[in-house]
Amino acid sequence: MSKAIISAAITGGIHTPTMSEYLPITPDQIAENAIQAYEAGAAVAHIHVRNPETGRPSSDLDLFKKVFTKVKSKCDIILAPTTGGGFGMTPEERVGVVSTFKPELASFNTGSMNFALFQVLDKMKEFKFSWEKEYLANTEDYIFANTFKTMKIFCKIFNESRTKPELEIFDTGMISNAAFLIQRGLLKPPVYLQFVLGILGGISASIENLFFMREAARREIGEGNFVWSVCAASRSQMPLCTTALLMGGNARVGMEDALWVSKGVPAKSNADLVAKIIRIAREFDIEPATPEEARQMLGLKGIENVNS
Repeated sequence: MSKAIISAAITGGIHTPTMSEYLPITPDQIAENAIQAYEAGAAVAHIHVRNPETGRPSSDLDLFKKVFTKVKSKCDIILAPTTGGGFGMTPEERVGVVSTFKPELASFNTGSMNFALFQVLDKMKEFKFSWEKEYLANTEDYIFANTFKTMKIFCKIFNESRTKPELEIFDTGMISNAAFLIQRGLLKPPVYLQFVLGILGGISASIENLFFMREAARREIGEGNFVWSVCAASRSQMPLCTTALLMGGNARVGMEDALWVSKGVPAKSNADLVAKIIRIAREFDIEPATPEEARQMLGLKGIENVNS
């Protein structure tokens, strides 16, 4: 049987508490969701943290530490913190989690983009917390900035920490950016690409676009120089993750990207989404990689070399 890395993006910085009563907010909730995702078969947990009182995305390193400590006391899942953070955070705030904790894996955004969520306000009229409406509305005029200077700084910190970058690819130009960083010696192949589809401002979620991105990576980075995965927003999550698995790639599911297991059925935990994609994978004789197998597939430094 072939093996695939299944990642769970636990809470993200996109959805707000009003959107789902099950969205993990506190460090304990985030950690428990990561542990449950591991028990369901995930090898990687992608970690954002939130203010435990309001649910607003945060870059507080103490919150990250609480999550990491609890998860590591229960299982050996690969913890991959975000350096994307939440809207309005500085680059220094975003990358501090890497220099402080030196994780095995962390997200690394490979270009600037319009990152829009304001359109969801067409359907939302009431909110649990006062910050939510303004947070979403401000994305109409928000640029998620990842300049070449910023990426160069991030590469230096990642390399010093021996942290593998998970390169977030929101559009095809970001593949070219990754290739440029490789050519300059700032990134070392084989790199790990996470194709992100369905965010307004990036490439739309379709099977045709997924094929196009995979082929663009083959042309610009080179066959054998990358491992790849896919995540997709909302209802596109399961169809595109299934397609990626059938194409020989890996898959990321989770409540950062989708809040529903199926039409009309909310995800009560990240484990619900992990269990579904693994059930689908096994129908095609694809088994989920264990955390240790995923470490080998991605060339990670090992949990014993993490500073947390």
